[in-house]
Amino acid sequence: MIFLSKSTFQFCVLSTLLLPQILYIHILHCYHLQSHPVIKSLSLSLHNNIHELNPLLPPTYKETKTFKLVNEKNPKRKMSDKFFTVGLITTWYSSNIGVLLLNKFLLSNYGFKYPIFLTLCHMLACSLLSYVAISWIKVVPMQSIKSRVQFLKISSLGFIFCLSVVGGNISLRYLAVSFNQAVGATTPFFTAVFAYLMTRKKEGWLTYVTLIPVVTGVVIASGGEPSFHVFGFIMCVGATAARALKSVLQGILLSSEGEKLNSMNLLMYMGPVAVAILLPAALYMEEDVVGITIALARDDVSIVWYLVFNSALAYFVNLTNFLVTKHTSALTLQVLGNAKGAVAVVVSILIFRNPVSVTGMLGYSLTVTGVILYSEAKKRNR
Repeated sequence: MIFLSKSTFQFCVLSTLLLPQILYIHILHCYHLQSHPVIKSLSLSLHNNIHELNPLLPPTYKETKTFKLVNEKNPKRKMSDKFFTVGLITTWYSSNIGVLLLNKFLLSNYGFKYPIFLTLCHMLACSLLSYVAISWIKVVPMQSIKSRVQFLKISSLGFIFCLSVVGGNISLRYLAVSFNQAVGATTPFFTAVFAYLMTRKKEGWLTYVTLIPVVTGVVIASGGEPSFHVFGFIMCVGATAARALKSVLQGILLSSEGEKLNSMNLLMYMGPVAVAILLPAALYMEEDVVGITIALARDDVSIVWYLVFNSALAYFVNLTNFLVTKHTSALTLQVLGNAKGAVAVVVSILIFRNPVSVTGMLGYSLTVTGVILYSEAKKRNR
């Protein structure tokens, strides 16, 4: 059932996505962030290969005494740092929530019922834009694959990455975004299970206790979900499990210093692997999807812009996640990540107006509480 017109949706989503990013560009201009230490360190790394620094690290990681003195004596620079971080976090939030809402709109409301092809578009964008960002713009240093074994490891991660994204997109065809996010919040549970099964890594008893409300909350939310769909639920659980499996496997397969890759380089290598898997899958499982998409584009050219923008935004999610990880503390990222799901739920309900029940919201709240407690327990056990 379509709750809002395409033009209304365009206005809502584009306002949600573009306004924070336009404001961020304005902030960058007003506060002359071309002199920001992060940008300066990026320029230095581009012109002087002697420094083996990650150009996107905050200045506190590898800054010189000169930068420290300038920052202490220049309150305007401190203010620009704050605006930079706030803008980065806002952009991260808007891109994450934006791609989720656009996926839901295309697959459910717009009627573009081809989640594998949509994921293929995402992976194409991630492959191309990752290469441009690393090879041309030098966002991070290029890391090369050093052996056939390492390539096979990356390929296996790319395959699991594919499964997680496709499963998530398929679930959005059948489930409300709010319920999708509730199920997705159970990632810590699957991570703990896979970590034990594959590495025999045991957590403290308190950590396992905190997983009880995580799972219980989803059970309660499922019972109170007005638009519950069995197949959509299975796909969402599968996608969540695959995401956790990739995280655990990445720690196992790429654990040696010679094989470790930062997330941007890993995405650049996983992208083409995902494309190679998804292209035949889309052509075989989603019959004549290319012809149907071309026909749709002839009738409504906006589908082209939706797909292009949605695919670019999918890459931007990974880029901003990397930047926020580098520019904030682990604790800040944890808090922001927990809050992001709740914000996505509220925004999706306001835009799609999907029915929600008190039981469902209580279940989701219990799951989020469990995730927060799990994070705290993990932190204390370190």
